Amino acid sequence: MLDNPRSPRVRAVAKLAKRDARLESGLFLLEGPQAVSEALTFRPELVVELFATPTALDRYADLAQKAVDAQVEVEFVSEEVLEAMADTVTPQGFVAVCHQFPTSVKKIFNAEPKLVAILEEVRDPGNAGTIIRAADAAGADAVILTGRSVDLYNPKVIRSSTGSIFHLPVAIAADLSDVLDRARSAGLQLFAADIKGSDLLTARNEGLLAAPTVWLFGNEARGLTDEDLARVDRSVSVPIYGEAESMNLATAASVCLYESAFAQRA
Repeated sequence: MLDNPRSPRVRAVAKLAKRDARLESGLFLLEGPQAVSEALTFRPELVVELFATPTALDRYADLAQKAVDAQVEVEFVSEEVLEAMADTVTPQGFVAVCHQFPTSVKKIFNAEPKLVAILEEVRDPGNAGTIIRAADAAGADAVILTGRSVDLYNPKVIRSSTGSIFHLPVAIAADLSDVLDRARSAGLQLFAADIKGSDLLTARNEGLLAAPTVWLFGNEARGLTDEDLARVDRSVSVPIYGEAESMNLATAASVCLYESAFAQRA
């Protein structure tokens, strides 16, 4: 059992909470039974190391079996070691180290997608992870993060996605102009979520949402620039019927993605 929280190995894992260490190593940190389970189920070849407390492995017998089936060795660690490794205060008994696995923008559009989410300068890791999760739930074909957005492998992004990063292709560090050009060439219409746009219900009533669509989501505070909005076919806003001052970006993105998902499946 690994029981020294100050050992070089433990420190090497803990360093993956920092962007520089992730860039240098090509690895990232995975925490908690849900995320680890999704990795073992969908992309077990990415798991480099898997650490667990004996108590956690007893509690999650199904996860232990998944590790056996995937031929991933589990190394026992103490609670103190797990806390030292993890970015969160409560890692729930599991920490894994995984290979990063971004997809290319070219590959995404060569696959003839029908629904894609693009994040431009989305800086909040919780929002980014939640949008990836919502895109996965809505059946989107891919998510693309531009170079101005938060790092996909930030531990908070990973946690917020609750394993959805293992379910659909995600491209990173993309150039927005290039992405939009590729999307248009692939036959997708370009929609932007913007507070100054037309009502989402109008687009629904006009039957526009059934077509293959790219949804562009901008910065939490500033939204999208006029230049960005000039590149898309239509700007759309999610109406607010109550007294709320505004809507969280991830919530608005979820609504937009699901509107497209409903229309495309009608």
